[in-house]
Amino acid sequence: MPEDAFRREIAERLRAVALPCERLEQDCDRIPDRRQVILLIKDLQSLMFPSYFGVSDSHGDEKGDLFTWAEEGLVRLVSVSLRFCEPKGAHEPGDVARRFLSGLPEIKRLLAGDAQAIFEGDPAAQSCEEVLICYPGFYAISIHRLAHALHRLGVPLLPRIMSEYAHEKTGIDIHPGARIGERFCIDHGTGIVVGETAVIGDDVKLYQGATLGALSFSLDEAGNPVKGVHRHPRLGNRVVVYANAVILGGDTVVGDDCVIGGNVFLTRPLPEKTMMYYDGERIRVRPLKDGKLG
Repeated sequence: MPEDAFRREIAERLRAVALPCERLEQDCDRIPDRRQVILLIKDLQSLMFPSYFGVSDSHGDEKGDLFTWAEEGLVRLVSVSLRFCEPKGAHEPGDVARRFLSGLPEIKRLLAGDAQAIFEGDPAAQSCEEVLICYPGFYAISIHRLAHALHRLGVPLLPRIMSEYAHEKTGIDIHPGARIGERFCIDHGTGIVVGETAVIGDDVKLYQGATLGALSFSLDEAGNPVKGVHRHPRLGNRVVVYANAVILGGDTVVGDDCVIGGNVFLTRPLPEKTMMYYDGERIRVRPLKDGKLG
């Protein structure tokens, strides 16, 4: 078979395979460009921390300033993303972008607290500058706080692309819907999973492999998972979750000042000031007083 005919045959066979998102496939040149999403992340990080996140060279010889690039890029991406679902309420891309950008100072304030918490919580960290430049935990948090702000504005798809980029770069998987309090500390971080409806209080510390996941899924009449319901744990303030601990379920509330030891599997509420740990034989629960075993 001639080369041209072979290529045409393969192309026709590929087009013949139906996809559940076929209506989008016909308009694939108008989906969010992942490269532009990554560029936007870098521009926003540079706006907040110009000394630590350099402007991406992807702009080349383009004329303009960083704020303009970020705003224009955000408007373009929001405009494309809004086509992918029926948003709640009216959305005008320029208005969404301005509302998001007006929140950047607050996001920076939160991230400054996160950096300080990581520095104070890790004896290996020599400075906050080291945290900002080197730590994957801080990098993942910086992207999450940006993605979460867009998620709260009702922007579809774009926040998830951002969070999956952070996941790819760091091995830390935080859904943009997760609500995270102030001074959040991730130590090491690889393998951490935080689900969509998880709620994390202030001054919480997670170690590598910790999972805040769903215990089970409610199904509709067709047997499909019901979306939009609370199904992930809530952690109070000053909670520490050590390596590879698994905390599951929307009814699982961990009280303030609790310590969850490594390899613990938790699916029930835990009162405040409680330590739960695995001693090599079984899970044990002990009260804590002033951060120590009572």
